[in-house]
Amino acid sequence: MTVSCFPFSPLAPITLSLSLLLAVVPAAANPEPETPYFKASPALSMELKNAQWFDGKGFQQGTLYVKDGRFTKQRIKKAQRQMDLKGQFLIPPLADAHNHNLQTLWGFARYAPSYLRDGVFYTAQQCGEPKAVSEMRPIAAQAASPEVLFNSACITSSDGQPLAQLMGEDPKLRAEDFIDKAVLVMDSPQDIAQKWPLIAPRKSDSIKLMISRSESPELRADPKQWGRLGLKPELVPAIVKRAHQDGFKVIAQADTAADFALAAQSGVDWVARLPGLFFFEGTNAERYRISADAASEAAKKKVSVITAISGSKLFPMSAETLTAVRQLQAENLRRLLDAKVPLLLGSDLYNGTVLSELRSLDSLGVLERAQLLRLATVDTPRALFPKRKIACFDDGCEASFLLLKSNPLQGAQGLEALERIQLRVKQGRVLSQ
Repeated sequence: MTVSCFPFSPLAPITLSLSLLLAVVPAAANPEPETPYFKASPALSMELKNAQWFDGKGFQQGTLYVKDGRFTKQRIKKAQRQMDLKGQFLIPPLADAHNHNLQTLWGFARYAPSYLRDGVFYTAQQCGEPKAVSEMRPIAAQAASPEVLFNSACITSSDGQPLAQLMGEDPKLRAEDFIDKAVLVMDSPQDIAQKWPLIAPRKSDSIKLMISRSESPELRADPKQWGRLGLKPELVPAIVKRAHQDGFKVIAQADTAADFALAAQSGVDWVARLPGLFFFEGTNAERYRISADAASEAAKKKVSVITAISGSKLFPMSAETLTAVRQLQAENLRRLLDAKVPLLLGSDLYNGTVLSELRSLDSLGVLERAQLLRLATVDTPRALFPKRKIACFDDGCEASFLLLKSNPLQGAQGLEALERIQLRVKQGRVLSQ
């Protein structure tokens, strides 16, 4: 089974609000959204009495003040909103560092409301088609939209993914319809030099490299693997070096342990997902087990790894294989944690939000609940937007937060608190359905 990075998307003018966008996308392609769209109030001054807020480890207590979209330590005498939050809990909004469902007009209309419903305010959308991304930017910049980093510079080989997904089963489509258009193809050092000028016009927030089964060059002779492989391993370090020289963050998809080691040695910034989402035909867990040396190299090079394990459920596999996949994912996570490799939360789940990723990680029992919550609400948002003062409740921090009815760190069902959000505030604006 494959999940396309580039779902079909009817195009529409870029001056749409989200509410109009929902009406524009054809009903046949876009069934009624799971949740109504949101609207944002003006930025309000607030006094939050008896507040309990998550600081990355536990909950602090006191009174918080909000003015001009930020927290302030100065008391506000006549706040527009005065709330007594006794018995309730504040956390920063969640972030999803790997998805594809908001990078087209169709996807945004269908899934953006679900992001806000689930308290996901920040996301990185990886590997979008440049024209579609350019249409999405003004929509994603609205107050009642998730904040998005768009990747529209996805580099692969002439037999690499996602070419097979893009072409699908349509006999009218050719690889030439997508090469150096939807994705960039580089097969040699000469290609890197000649095609690098194609990157700047794409106005991408990062560069993504597709690396898949780099340890198995013989697969390039198998017609069934066409469009499902990735860059030749000798090109990866050169592309990373060139991208860093131009100031780009580099994200690498790494399907196997060898791919991970190559990405770490090359000094990418993020690995797009944990190796072992599923097992390719004829392989077992050993092919995806991250070595201690590779984990150490990733820590040394300050490579962050996006989890993105929840998509395993989309792949047909036996119960025995799924158990092996989950065990391997737990082993890889422990190895990365032992090496002190930074983790980021991401789902790569086209039909859902990062809440599914939180549940999947929680069920593995590798991370403590407070670690999981910090990963979702502190570490990942700050990695996405490092120059902003977010995911905090201190003086000057952006006043974006979620109000929960119960403590997400307590009890066996603690994470269910995230499914009962009482209030959503984005930069001092109340989001309502």
